[in-house]
Amino acid sequence: MTALDPSLVRGADPDSVYLAFVEWAESTGISLYPAQDEAVIEIVSGKNLILSTPTGTGKSLVAIGAHVAALADGRRTFYTAPIKALVSEKFFALVDVFGAENVGMITGDSSVNADAPIICCTAEILANRALREGADASTGLTASDVGQVVMDEFHFYGDPDRGWAWQVPLLELPQAQFVLMSATLGDVTGLAADLTRRTRRETAVVTGVERPVPLHFYYETTPIHETIDELLTTGQAPVYIVHFSQAAAMERAQALASAKVATREQRDAIADLIGGFRFTTAFGKTLSRLLRLGIGVHHAGMLPKYRRLVEQLAQRGMLRVICGTDTLGVGINVPIRTVLLTALTKFDGSRMRQLNAREFHQIAGRAGRAGYDTAGTVVAQAPEHETENIAAIKKAGDDPKKKRKIIRKKAPDGFVSWGEPSFQKLIAAEPETLTSHMQITSAMMLNVIARGGDVFANMRSLVYDNHESRAAQRLLALRALGIYRTLLQSGVVERVGGAVRLTVDLQPDFALNQPLSPFALAAFELLDPADPTFALDMISIVEATLDDPRAILSQQEFQARGEAVGAMKAECIEYDERMELLEQITYPKPLEELLGAAFETFSSSQPWIRDFELRPKSVVRDMYERAMSFGEYVAFYKVARSEGVVLRYLSDAYRAASQTISEQLKTDELRDLIEWLGELVRQVDSSLLDEWEDLMAGSLSLSKDEPVVPPAPKRLTSNTRAFRVLVRNEMFRRVLLAAREDAESLASLDADLGADGWNDALDAYFAEHDEILTGADARSPQLLLIEQGAQQWTVRQILDDPAGDHDWGISATVDLADSDEAGEAVVTVTGVGRL
Repeated sequence: MTALDPSLVRGADPDSVYLAFVEWAESTGISLYPAQDEAVIEIVSGKNLILSTPTGTGKSLVAIGAHVAALADGRRTFYTAPIKALVSEKFFALVDVFGAENVGMITGDSSVNADAPIICCTAEILANRALREGADASTGLTASDVGQVVMDEFHFYGDPDRGWAWQVPLLELPQAQFVLMSATLGDVTGLAADLTRRTRRETAVVTGVERPVPLHFYYETTPIHETIDELLTTGQAPVYIVHFSQAAAMERAQALASAKVATREQRDAIADLIGGFRFTTAFGKTLSRLLRLGIGVHHAGMLPKYRRLVEQLAQRGMLRVICGTDTLGVGINVPIRTVLLTALTKFDGSRMRQLNAREFHQIAGRAGRAGYDTAGTVVAQAPEHETENIAAIKKAGDDPKKKRKIIRKKAPDGFVSWGEPSFQKLIAAEPETLTSHMQITSAMMLNVIARGGDVFANMRSLVYDNHESRAAQRLLALRALGIYRTLLQSGVVERVGGAVRLTVDLQPDFALNQPLSPFALAAFELLDPADPTFALDMISIVEATLDDPRAILSQQEFQARGEAVGAMKAECIEYDERMELLEQITYPKPLEELLGAAFETFSSSQPWIRDFELRPKSVVRDMYERAMSFGEYVAFYKVARSEGVVLRYLSDAYRAASQTISEQLKTDELRDLIEWLGELVRQVDSSLLDEWEDLMAGSLSLSKDEPVVPPAPKRLTSNTRAFRVLVRNEMFRRVLLAAREDAESLASLDADLGADGWNDALDAYFAEHDEILTGADARSPQLLLIEQGAQQWTVRQILDDPAGDHDWGISATVDLADSDEAGEAVVTVTGVGRL
């Protein structure tokens, strides 16, 4: 895209700014739609804007126009989005337009060019700043330099958990010009009037315009495979098939593998393009096979590199069908011709219910590619029992006897049904009016107090001059009063004369960047570096401060309960007692008692931390103790569909450990563990760490051109410290299996030795020793002998026997080139025996 030089509009009058923007847009081959033109005119005229136009009407171009208007006036402009991935994408897009020196990005744990005139961030980042720098309720003065706010996906204002972050800037930044954008805002009359009152600017509303690519809606009662075939053969591809679970999306993709979705030429073109792509996981290998058939899969549980690959192939028009979930609606750039909804109901976390109008239009609006299609298609698939009943009636024809014999299928028990009337109702319905979900937390109050000025007036304004009902405001007031009293009693704040002030220094964005890290720093002091489990206990403290990866924890609990049932049956425990005991069994929670007591003590002096929940768990520790690779761990817990969730958690753990644990506390073993974790994540999908590490080092590449086949990660063996840990884990995995005398699993790792070879070796060992120990001493670096060569390492894992003789071991070689290629240590056992 052609760059836009901000100096050309700086200080210009509104008409000149408008003309300069239009000329720039036309130089890129873009002619503004009437709605875009109207929106930009309102913005350069100094008005607030609420832009609620359908997907495909170019809201991103309006946002660029808004940034141009702000730069012309010398104002600082902030762009916000709901998710970091969208913030990052917009950052690179704006760098392309305005130049790297004019655009910055701030995330919860890092920033780049944070003093730039255009800043990209999440809504929570801006809300945090607004609370701390907002206007004083008594004087109207503000320390904030926010001159304009462009809030994308503004329908998140109605999110019960996060909506407060979209509301707070509106309340606390009256000096700013606001541009609020979404395809599904509903009635905004009240919001527009409130915005005008607060900012003393007129608020323009641009909404209800015709889509440049109109939509056609159909309700299909044919079996879904026939529906898909009809869409493909009538030129309606690419088709995005919407499912409301990841499992259903994957099952549909697998079912389509036997159909002829793409031509031979199309399949060959895809194969040529992705030939060098590293499909490193079990799910990846399945995805590779599907992509080569012209079938994509897209959902939040996938590794980022796989999702991006699907999006890039879709952008090139190479995928005829994409099976995915309703996550399509949130800023995902997947151009499609047709949306096929497999249901009009979803599970919302507590119950099955029909889609509301906002959810429906958010998904349906993705159909129809501007510049490619003359129309988009939205198809709703009838429930399966309705489809089968219609097929039975059709088969009976006009024969009255056959019709009488038809036994109509009923919907399954508890099934929340839908039909053509509900489909037509959703098509006609406007998105629901956004509902306020204002909150008051300790962290929010601390930010307001940190602002200074008239704290009571500022809190009173936040509590009573928001978008909540009067009754809800009273509840917020009671909540705020309780928080204030707790802060006062704990000594975090004090009253001096009539003023309220903090007694502690707060770091910027303290409530966003690992909010429990201050507790973690205090908890680290409870551990003894001389303890053999010190390194793993430090990691357990870090893990307790992270969000839960529910997919893996539920599987850990399921497995723990399964093992417990087997043990209880062996002990002949009665069924009712077994069920009662099972309720007490959950996933592993290392240090739960120690950390729980420490958290209570810490929160008595830092009460704001009670806004956040301590969550002890063991994922990094569990993987390390089991000596498993990422692929083995995912397979062990059967979470292939959620491998992206697991890897994101591991990358969060690596970042938190790297940032939170001081160098003074890092023993050699802890450094090894952190290096191992970082390298593990990097070898599976380096994109999760590359951007963060570049941001931290100040070396972020500002080129947004991304090849379909990304470069391979750095050679695994170049990180010697991490590679030694990977080798140690591979060897210790065999120690664990040998201790259980699991010759079959050992043979699957070492086919050359085979089950018979392992059995013979283990029989000989157990003739001399009672058991193989697997505690902390057994995995000590002192029991692993490594001789490093240029192409190959020779290793000897000494077995820890009860007598401490250490006279038996496992010998192996490690091929360095094969390890670099595989992204994991490739170990070949050459013998098991006495030293």
